[in-house]
Amino acid sequence: MESSCRVSHYLRFHDPRIYSRFQVSRCRRNFPKPLSTTRQKKKHLLLHNTITSRGTPLQDSVSCRSFQENEWVLPCEGSSPVTGGIVALGKFEALHIGHRELAIQASKAGTPFLLSFIGMAEVFGWEQRSPIVAKCDRKRVLSSWAPYCGNVVPVEFHLEFRHVRHLSPQQFVERLSKELKVRGVVAGENYRFGYKAAGDASELVRLCKEFGLGAYIVTSVMDKHQCSSDRPSQGDNPRERGQVSSTRVRRALAEGDMKYVSELLGRKYRLVLSMNGGCVVVEKRMSAPKSCMLNQQPREGLYENCTLLIDEVLVGPCRTIIDATHIHIELSCEDAQVWAPFWDSQLIGIEFGYLGEA
Repeated sequence: MESSCRVSHYLRFHDPRIYSRFQVSRCRRNFPKPLSTTRQKKKHLLLHNTITSRGTPLQDSVSCRSFQENEWVLPCEGSSPVTGGIVALGKFEALHIGHRELAIQASKAGTPFLLSFIGMAEVFGWEQRSPIVAKCDRKRVLSSWAPYCGNVVPVEFHLEFRHVRHLSPQQFVERLSKELKVRGVVAGENYRFGYKAAGDASELVRLCKEFGLGAYIVTSVMDKHQCSSDRPSQGDNPRERGQVSSTRVRRALAEGDMKYVSELLGRKYRLVLSMNGGCVVVEKRMSAPKSCMLNQQPREGLYENCTLLIDEVLVGPCRTIIDATHIHIELSCEDAQVWAPFWDSQLIGIEFGYLGEA
């Protein structure tokens, strides 16, 4: 009975529609199955992929979403998954060096979380775009931040935008305090929040003080290329003042400037592909349709000095060619059977050069 109360409390806050259906199921004593059981079933449903050489297509497909099972733990009564933590506020689309600075500050003040909103594109009718970081690759990136964050990996926490879009700045901070029960917040100096972005960083500090929360405002990490004549300081975001941003990362990818991309991200850019039904292997070369790409591709062209990883296993150096319809990976190894050990693999990662180019 105590367990079902915790589930009820969690659903009431996160999804009222499911909560109402859950209340009916409780009356019928038909409780939902544990999350762990559901996760195990999903893992068993992953389709088996096979690679064969000499031009035979790979079979079946697998979604990147299958590799990103959120490790949610149902909270205790009166708490939330971020209770007592320090939440960094932002969109965190590219997980660039500016976002990393927010996580670093959050880790100095307590347990770091990255709080962002999902479903904004659906609410505003924005065109759907490929993510900069593949969904299944975000945990790896955040894990790489641990050495900067006191050996703690920041955890992402999402709120449905449609549930909070009409909140005033005061109501938003009140929700952080009373419902999410966070201990403090971190934000960039240009952060805006509340209905129609009515609140700014100074308002955030004032409201946090009112509700007994710590507030930490971080100076923007500036793009050292902002003065270059070929990189205007104003991006798609009108509030951009030359700071590192996801907009700049997208623009650099579109230009194929992978050195600049790696400087903005603080790491080499990784393109992730699902090894699904369109991939073909011929000797040392694998070709895949662009539909296999799980995040934004760089500009079409030839990229030398890349590194190939398959299911996080380092394969070796390669070069990458992106054309209008396909991506082609050519291994440097002389052994044409190098793909053989990976016939049952699910994901391909291509890391593009630069950032200390070793």
